[in-house]
Amino acid sequence: MPEHWRLVDSGYVRSAESAAIDEAILEAHVAGSVPNTLHYYIRAEPTISVGYFQKLCDSVDRSACERLGVRIVRRKSGGSSIFTDRGQLIYGLVLGERDLPEDRAASFRVICSAMARAISSFGVRAEYRPMNDIEIAGRKVSGNAQLRRKGSVLQHGTVILSTDMAAMDQVLKTTGAANRGLSMPSDRVVSLSSLVPSRPSMDELKERIANEVAQEFGVEFVRSSLTDSEKRAVRLLVDSRYSKAEWNEKF
Repeated sequence: MPEHWRLVDSGYVRSAESAAIDEAILEAHVAGSVPNTLHYYIRAEPTISVGYFQKLCDSVDRSACERLGVRIVRRKSGGSSIFTDRGQLIYGLVLGERDLPEDRAASFRVICSAMARAISSFGVRAEYRPMNDIEIAGRKVSGNAQLRRKGSVLQHGTVILSTDMAAMDQVLKTTGAANRGLSMPSDRVVSLSSLVPSRPSMDELKERIANEVAQEFGVEFVRSSLTDSEKRAVRLLVDSRYSKAEWNEKF
């Protein structure tokens, strides 16, 4: 029989809680108290997810965020700042280093290729672009990042089903985009719904990702929920870190 992994769907969650859940699952996996887990959530409010080492002044227009009600949360993983809202599915896959190739680039390829197949199943050609993007015709539909801790790996990322491109262009600075010859951050990305006439639903996207990940690793997913210990860890992490300006705005 195939190994059973856990599938947790948190639905809509606030920005501080979403970052805390990712970390709580990773810590529980390190402790050996939970199996490999695929976690889904959608941010309840528009949010900029800031990479751990990212300087806010380089990537975020603070006044635009305040005007538009866009939250800022700093994640533990690296990478650039991204705009997220209710039109994007966010996933977190927590598994053991032993379940992945030793080379980090190869580990990204394994997971991102499964994600690309799921996205392609809607009739588009999604391709993995090293190190951590999935693109359609050269524009990013999914960005991904990893965090490793004591033999456990968290890979998390977004899939853009639809999103408020106008808000994205106002709250993200164009420095990174300009370096690639682009005038606005939204020039770099594309939404799946803009390319698929049937406008896929979130539930369809979740199902296809789970199917491809399960097939990639030869496992079956069992729907579950966070443990009581994980829920306590989430509350602690929200109160002590992810709701605090000294964490989210520290660089």
